[in-house]
Amino acid sequence: MEIIPAIDLRNGKCVRLIQGQYDKQITYKDDPAEQAREFHADGARWLHVVDLDGAKAGRPVNTETIARIAKLGLLKVEVGGGLRDEDSIQQLLDLGVTRVIIGTKAVSDFVWFTQMAEKFPGKVVLGLDARGAMVATHGWLEESTQSVLKFAAEADKLPLAAIIYTDIAKDGMLIGPNIERTKELADAVETPVIASGGVKEVADIRNLNPIGVAGVVVGRSLYEGTLTLKDALAAAT
Repeated sequence: MEIIPAIDLRNGKCVRLIQGQYDKQITYKDDPAEQAREFHADGARWLHVVDLDGAKAGRPVNTETIARIAKLGLLKVEVGGGLRDEDSIQQLLDLGVTRVIIGTKAVSDFVWFTQMAEKFPGKVVLGLDARGAMVATHGWLEESTQSVLKFAAEADKLPLAAIIYTDIAKDGMLIGPNIERTKELADAVETPVIASGGVKEVADIRNLNPIGVAGVVVGRSLYEGTLTLKDALAAAT
């Protein structure tokens, strides 16, 4: 199971939003590239980057910062936030990003999402953000009428790199991941599932390890010291 540390970008800085709410922000580091170096030094192989400004704007915004991180050449980088057209996807891939995460546009225009997954096979990740059993969109500001499992079953037919499942109620709260729903999703699809949201301590990693997920995104717990990356990596083996 891969441990994927997260950097959420807002105005070029590392932040976390509590439950995806833009008015509940915690700022951690002014230099995201330096944070990426620290994660690499601690043993990370992947980095999860969310362009929070992009999620609101509907297009990549923090591209200069993302480019600096990618150019380090230390980590495989996946980036999400505001990817709603082909040019934006190509822009990030040209910057050296390994794969892109698409959420809102995948739900609102599945035909387009299918085209992008087929045009960039193995480079597209479905960002499946959920509030309860339903999919959430637009930087978690809106709730769709789509069922998580039903939508995932359709996406599973595409040449995706992964599905990142985030329980918004858990995200940034340090109250543990939603093991039951995450396992339900992992059991339902062939596409690798990556868990995200709520991880607080090493026990959470141990609980996720046997349920069949390919990885877990870890954010606030690393910044606040309730979990170290080295301990997380050890628990994931």
